[in-house]
Amino acid sequence: MLQFARIFSNFQIEYGAQGSENATLIRVPVRYGDATRQAQTIIQENSANSMPSTPLITFYISALDYDRPRLQEPYFVSKVQVRQRTYDSASDTYDTTQGNAFTIERLMPVPYKLTINCDMWTSNTNQKFQLFEQIATLFNPALEIQNTDNYIDWTSLTVVELEQVTWSSRTIPIGTENPIDVMTMRFGLPVWISAPAKVKKLGVVEKIIYSVFDANGDANEAIVNSDLLLGTRQKFTPYRYQTLLVGNKLQALKYSAVVDQPNDNTVPPDEPPSNEFWNAIVGMYGVLRPGISQVRLDDQWGGDSQIIGTVSYDPTDNRFLLIDIDPDTIPQNTLDPVNAVINPLLSGPGIGLPAAAIGQRYLILEDIGSNTSDPSYTEAWGELSARANDIIEYTGSGWQVAFEAGTHYNNIQFVTNITTALQYRWTGETWVKSYEGLYPGGEWSLVL
Repeated sequence: MLQFARIFSNFQIEYGAQGSENATLIRVPVRYGDATRQAQTIIQENSANSMPSTPLITFYISALDYDRPRLQEPYFVSKVQVRQRTYDSASDTYDTTQGNAFTIERLMPVPYKLTINCDMWTSNTNQKFQLFEQIATLFNPALEIQNTDNYIDWTSLTVVELEQVTWSSRTIPIGTENPIDVMTMRFGLPVWISAPAKVKKLGVVEKIIYSVFDANGDANEAIVNSDLLLGTRQKFTPYRYQTLLVGNKLQALKYSAVVDQPNDNTVPPDEPPSNEFWNAIVGMYGVLRPGISQVRLDDQWGGDSQIIGTVSYDPTDNRFLLIDIDPDTIPQNTLDPVNAVINPLLSGPGIGLPAAAIGQRYLILEDIGSNTSDPSYTEAWGELSARANDIIEYTGSGWQVAFEAGTHYNNIQFVTNITTALQYRWTGETWVKSYEGLYPGGEWSLVL
């Protein structure tokens, strides 16, 4: 109806020139003719003496009939695959990378024939001639219109066909009354009445493991939750996404994203910018149940163990999941915790670090000893001689080596940094982050 009104919204009529003045062009207004009683009362200013003005175009629906000749397979379902470009909410622009993917299932619409009467109210025959000449040239015999620019709407195109013209509403002879002359043009439009389309988000499911409980109900071998029936949970491994674990937060990242600090060092990574939202990712596979659904992270260093935690959406930022890690799945520390990871050539007790106190422990990244170039640091550490990756401890009488890395080439060790709460793993060659960091696609799973 809106598109039909726009067809007639810009026609004009010309009033004759008076003396030396040029002709005046007047735009003819368009109104929907089937006004409610209340609206019409307002238009007439609550007066029975209000006279309608001319020229005027009004239109209204005169018939809506089922169009059986256009009937097609009523149970046909059309499926369309749609892939969006990634939207950057910060810049309000679309990136060149692929975003969400959808399957649109369109049900066969129902055909109808819509008949609309369009009345031309004019005060004289000259006005009627002008309007008719402008309108009649458009319909030879029909004009195509489009009711939406959505390219997956297969009912958006239709035609407006001029079927009949009633030149005048007056009869001959006219008689004593002088009603406004109305020319009626009848138009037919084949239209479709559509059911809502079904929209499904697409996701590449690389691995599906149905939950299987062992005879003993072992939590390490089965997905256990007393609130769920046996066999109702599934495990999904989204290969198209990475996840970054920092503290108690999991961030979703594209498979091609990189972080500033790799997993094979002791520095915690920063959260990179991302517009991947967990609710969209989880929605591809099911529904996340806060405190029940799990994320499982495979061992980064080739082991068979997993870091397991229950997850919930971050209420302040949909880019993050809050994870409550099961402490039984975290490797047990084999060494006493350290206060910090330091470079002993750049800091020391009382020089960027707290004054020495009994029990202080530091993991050092550089050699310290007789070859130290700065005498102030030599004095701060006393007669300590240690190698990079050693752990040193203050005993009260001085600093000594508590863990000599060079003698543990084949021993895997774990220690926690009290300051950052990061756990480190000694690989036999270097210290790395034990389980926090980036997990590529295929190395983590959702359990819904």
